[in-house]
Amino acid sequence: MKKTKTLILIMLSILILGLGLASCSGSGQSGDSKDKVKLIGISLTDEEYAFGVDKNQPELLVKVNDFIRQISTDGTLDEIFDIYFAGGSPSAVESAKADPSKDQLLVATNASFEPFEYMLGEQYYGIDLEIAALLADHLGKELVILNMDFDAVVLSVGQGKADIAMAGLTINESRKESVDFSDKYYDASQKLIVMSDDTLFDDCTSVDEVEELLKGMSAKTKIGVQTGTTGQFYLEGDADWGFDGYDVETVGYKAGSLAVQDMINGNISYVVIDEAPAMFIVESINKLG
Repeated sequence: MKKTKTLILIMLSILILGLGLASCSGSGQSGDSKDKVKLIGISLTDEEYAFGVDKNQPELLVKVNDFIRQISTDGTLDEIFDIYFAGGSPSAVESAKADPSKDQLLVATNASFEPFEYMLGEQYYGIDLEIAALLADHLGKELVILNMDFDAVVLSVGQGKADIAMAGLTINESRKESVDFSDKYYDASQKLIVMSDDTLFDDCTSVDEVEELLKGMSAKTKIGVQTGTTGQFYLEGDADWGFDGYDVETVGYKAGSLAVQDMINGNISYVVIDEAPAMFIVESINKLG
């Protein structure tokens, strides 16, 4: 995975430069005067994404791990990352309708987490869903995508309503109660999005400095997250995750993009979400002007 991780970091750096974003003291990425929002370039967490497999299907877990090793070593995983992080052309992923009489792979996801899973019109796209299509083909099964709220994804697999959760899932002890995690396939982190004219974090050069500022905020400070994601646990605090939390008001949304839009509307002060979606959201909103 070292090659994949290095490649992703290079791609993300190129994307940031391409957006014309410049950092202040190595952290805040400030855009031009037309930008609405900016990304603070300091990772708040260190996470690993994996797929959550039905505990009653141990043979599927073995096959999934074999498949992850295969696409990691033969370059397929790098090619998929290339599509989404280096200006490639994503392809729509087709989903069949669930039919118990057919041999199908039921994938639970939350298609509002670009670039890992999202929709354009009625069509599915994303890193996880392209992997899902390849996995279904590898297993000789028909792919069925079950789109739902993020906080229902793991639960649906735990209840036997889906075979596998593929939704940018961070490996976590509490989630292990519902699913068996596959080997990791992506290294992730949480990042902070602020309004472009907000300079509070611009001089920060480390996560400790960012966290000191968060600790100093009042209980009336509203920070948006995607409900059920690591960002929520990071702000609210959670022993299983190892997060102390902050004395702020956490506001949950169905998608990170909705949180950022609400920040632009003046209803919350900041947003904490996963790095890759954060970058895509910042780019998209600033392109709209």
